[in-house]
Amino acid sequence: MDERRAIGRLKRGDPGGLEDLVKAHQVRAVRAAYLICRDRSLAEDVVQGAFVKSYEKIGGFDQGRSFGPWFTKMVVNDAIKAASRRERTTRYEGASLDTLLEDPAMGPHELLEEAEERRRVWRALAKLPPAQRAAIVQRYYLGMSEAEMAGDEKSPSGTIKWRLHAARRRLSKLLRPQLREEPVRALPRDATEGGGDRG
Repeated sequence: MDERRAIGRLKRGDPGGLEDLVKAHQVRAVRAAYLICRDRSLAEDVVQGAFVKSYEKIGGFDQGRSFGPWFTKMVVNDAIKAASRRERTTRYEGASLDTLLEDPAMGPHELLEEAEERRRVWRALAKLPPAQRAAIVQRYYLGMSEAEMAGDEKSPSGTIKWRLHAARRRLSKLLRPQLREEPVRALPRDATEGGGDRG
């Protein structure tokens, strides 16, 4: 996909340019939003809304920059807001990451262990406030540096460092009983990047 060409089409008012950007960024964006929102349909709504917003704001986008980080900022911010609204109105009853994050190359035993590990991390992640959950997703799932996170959110780097530190400390406390039995990896990137996804 020629990203600059797609953006150029959007800037000229041709919505057809959005199709290529959706194909390139939708799956990863839905997964990131899902990890923050903990609700598949809400995550899909967030990403769809972010694509609409990106189309509306494309005139102010600097074509010298990459579309991905600019778009991811919208997705993460909207996912935090959606998760905060949802958590104020309803209590989460539980869900599984198995379908979304499953690695098809694993055997049955590995799949079972991986699924249990994801459930442990998922339960712990679900107990974090949305902003801390988003910081963990940005750093460990999206692989963003603290500087990129600070730049994307226009937040001081100290705020990002504090948010990550608080989130890691809370996750450590929540996972400590399991850590005594065996080490638990947080958000394995190889599993999240692979596998089928309808998003």
